[in-house]
Amino acid sequence: MGAIFDDELKRLRSHFMEMGIDASEQIYQATKAFTDHDAKLADQVLNTDMKINDEEIHLEKQALKLMALQNPVATDFRKIISILKASTDIERLGDYSTHIARAAITLSKFEHHEEIEQPIEQMMMIVRKMLERILDAYVYTDEQVAYEVANDDLKVDLIYVKLQKEIMKALVKGGEDVKAYESYLAVLRNLERAGDHIVNLAEWIIYSASGKLVELNPGKADPTLVRRKLDEGQK
Repeated sequence: MGAIFDDELKRLRSHFMEMGIDASEQIYQATKAFTDHDAKLADQVLNTDMKINDEEIHLEKQALKLMALQNPVATDFRKIISILKASTDIERLGDYSTHIARAAITLSKFEHHEEIEQPIEQMMMIVRKMLERILDAYVYTDEQVAYEVANDDLKVDLIYVKLQKEIMKALVKGGEDVKAYESYLAVLRNLERAGDHIVNLAEWIIYSASGKLVELNPGKADPTLVRRKLDEGQK
């Protein structure tokens, strides 16, 4: 039974990786559609929305079948549960991509605001790199990388808080571009939430390795951390 279980677990991990790679590509394409004001590309992202949902359903069935038929020991059970739980976070990343794509369609009707779009693009690159690293960490159950990726979410939070202030100021002023700034704010929020879900993935790696449920999100562990970092940067 050990060899059969190992083969099935490898298949489960492989499907999880495929799902993660698809989510990473969706985030990239959605944000590219946003920064390029490319409504056509945004439509393509929306048309692939169900793919990750279908992958999650398939992975869930596979995981439950593996637990039911193979009766895994505690360590192996944690591995399956961590992938099962993590797949929900990956599915949420797909949802955020569709939200960004919808905002991109709205923004395609307005002029670019480079001072807003450049930091958002930088934020997207950080989020995508975090996701790529955490998927690699899943392959090797690499706790060290999990901690490093979780700490990188602070970079996302710093951009989020700083840029949110600028967007809110623009919204208060009003004008013809109010809808555009509302869309910028939506994209910003979705990328910030994507970072949080990637931290969740890091936490599931720790659970898989040690059985411990830990809080790795630096902003949640220390609610004043982002503000202090911003204050330090202004000195």
